[in-house]
Amino acid sequence: MKPIDFVVTWVDGADEAWRQEKAKYAQAAGDDDRGERYRDWELLRYWFRGVERYAPWVRKIWFVTWGHLPEWLNTDSPRLQIVRHEDYIPGEYLPTFNSNVLEIYLHKIKGLSEQFVYFNDDMFLIDKVRPEDFFRGEKPCDMLALQAVVANPSNPVMSYLYLNNSMALARHFDKRENMKRHPGAYFRIGYPPTRFWYNVLERAFPLYTGFYTVHGPSPFSRHTFEEVWEQEGDILRDMSGNRFRSPGDVTQYLFREWQKLSGNFHPANIQRSFGYFEIGEDNRKLLETIRRQKRRIVCVNDTWQAGDFQSVKAQLQAAFERILPVASEFERG
Repeated sequence: MKPIDFVVTWVDGADEAWRQEKAKYAQAAGDDDRGERYRDWELLRYWFRGVERYAPWVRKIWFVTWGHLPEWLNTDSPRLQIVRHEDYIPGEYLPTFNSNVLEIYLHKIKGLSEQFVYFNDDMFLIDKVRPEDFFRGEKPCDMLALQAVVANPSNPVMSYLYLNNSMALARHFDKRENMKRHPGAYFRIGYPPTRFWYNVLERAFPLYTGFYTVHGPSPFSRHTFEEVWEQEGDILRDMSGNRFRSPGDVTQYLFREWQKLSGNFHPANIQRSFGYFEIGEDNRKLLETIRRQKRRIVCVNDTWQAGDFQSVKAQLQAAFERILPVASEFERG
């Protein structure tokens, strides 16, 4: 097994210097700059504890930051590498507050392994995972699932992003030809039944209608990024100037779907061990999943715009503390 690295991006939305720099740049209409994209639930230490306890085989962690660091972070850990935006993103596109821009340049991180797993900071390991959960041989483990792009007026930017990804992919992959070439990628016994049968139904349509991607850790091969940049460099460079998430962007899922359509992945039901939750008024199922470790990985997505933020934050911290009470090597003593 080749070495596997983890990459995680993080922003401290309370950092006054960062807030002042962000405020200098006016937003164009339609940019996605909601406050919940930046607020801190103070759960990051549990991300590191989860990696140390449940994925001790990881070679290095690459911590991507604007420049701020948690005060508790042990930067002397030999397995931790701090990556600032200027370390891997061309200077003409900085500063950027656009997570999509941060993600499309990940392959430029100097020293990053060929096989790596990309995490948002809201994706946590809560039980043991193996290298084989992310890679089989040299191929990422993933699931090729089709799903129509949804026009969502309440979050229009995301609809544009999914459509942009699909349009770029359709320029390079013919749907029916690809299904014939890689039938096992689409019709894999063991996929969730809803995904399997949706793929079957999609045979009726000659063109791609969109893609369903699990909003969890993304296993990548670096050469996939290089290949996509070679083929779609113009749109990637154009979007790099969008300082905030914008309707003209593509996302990291362009690279992830490219891997699948190219046949460069190992088909697997990655939903089996993963739980996706949106924070809301009633978080009992999420809290119970963490406390009882009902999944191996959870995403705690912040889309909540009302309610008692401090109370819910305390509940989440208590749930993680229950299963991960011991400080990791990534925390100062």
